[in-house]
Amino acid sequence: MIQAVEVLIQAIPYLLGGAVLTVAAVAGGMLLGLLIGLPMAVAQVYGPRPLVWLVRTYVWFFRGVPILVLLFLFYFGLFQLFDWNIGALSASTLVLGMTSGAYQSQIFRGAIQSLAKGQFRAASALGLSDAQAVVHIVLPQALRLSLPGWSNEYSILLKDSALAFVLGATEIMARTQFVATRTYQHLALSLAACGIYFILTWVGVRALRLLERRVAVPGFGNQEAR
Repeated sequence: MIQAVEVLIQAIPYLLGGAVLTVAAVAGGMLLGLLIGLPMAVAQVYGPRPLVWLVRTYVWFFRGVPILVLLFLFYFGLFQLFDWNIGALSASTLVLGMTSGAYQSQIFRGAIQSLAKGQFRAASALGLSDAQAVVHIVLPQALRLSLPGWSNEYSILLKDSALAFVLGATEIMARTQFVATRTYQHLALSLAACGIYFILTWVGVRALRLLERRVAVPGFGNQEAR
């Protein structure tokens, strides 16, 4: 027991360094997912049929293949095939972002479709083009409605990021395994990793809920107290 405590005291700073890399990968994945998912959501709702089918194919692929398989497919497969020299952490962030884009597109699509169609017609009657109506009327409301879904996506992406250690990314799990295999304190170090992931999940979800409250419009959507 005393030895486990000593190992933890020495290892915690090292594990927290991995937590910084994990947060960077998740933040990058969320941002990339937003940049991919938002245009795809708009395309699914307002785009022509060929574009809709193209987006659906992308969504089905990334939602249907396990994240571990995708990491190997891109890092050891496609990136090597095209001779792209991408680090393990960057590759993990890209794969997480592309996968998150598929899920975020469905979050945004549901939010867009939940809005009253009369708003789009009213914007057109006021002289706004379809693109202006989407950008200035539809998307601001859809983004606000998507925040609860974003909280869920953040927690899922954070847990998926633990698989990045298979590529050699020195995030939380990689550092936990590195120390555990040398000290044989697997239980204590695994519990420490659990605690770090729990704190990161709580802080991130809490921040998104505070943002949801801050941008809430009275009487708009479901604004139940949390």
